[in-house]
Amino acid sequence: MEEWDAYNRNGEKLEGTLIRGKSIPEGMYHIVCEVFVEHKDGTYLCTKRAKTKEKFPEYYETTAGGSALKGEDKYSCIKRELMEETGIVCNDFTQVKRTIVDKESFIMYSFVCTVDCDKNSVKLQPGETEDYKWLTKEEFVELINSDRIIKDQKERFYNYFLGKNIIG
Repeated sequence: MEEWDAYNRNGEKLEGTLIRGKSIPEGMYHIVCEVFVEHKDGTYLCTKRAKTKEKFPEYYETTAGGSALKGEDKYSCIKRELMEETGIVCNDFTQVKRTIVDKESFIMYSFVCTVDCDKNSVKLQPGETEDYKWLTKEEFVELINSDRIIKDQKERFYNYFLGKNIIG
């Protein structure tokens, strides 16, 4: 049973515990985090979702992430999720977006990080991902403009990509 802390729309912690799979009372939210990973050599990490995933099986995604567990803040959540899904350890994250998803009662915090890891050392989490690639700028632009990627991720990071002159 996965438990989450409850938050209001402003991201302020509330009394109470939310449980994955149970309905969330109106006005309460849980935290979800995602991180876009850049390598210091200018390539971008992309993973392929497992074919067993309920949502978007075998789609590519540009981020690692998931829900903050009870007692975690957004930074400890994203650090844990990145490590679990890729084996990459990073302690320096920059928040680039905050999105409220009323339909699913969560607040999405989107981060970026730059890493200097061995690119062959990525360890995929069974049941979550089944492949990964480090993409050049050109390959990355081609992917995010395709129908092989989760559209919501592209939309959340669009302004960041534009600011970095990755897409135009």
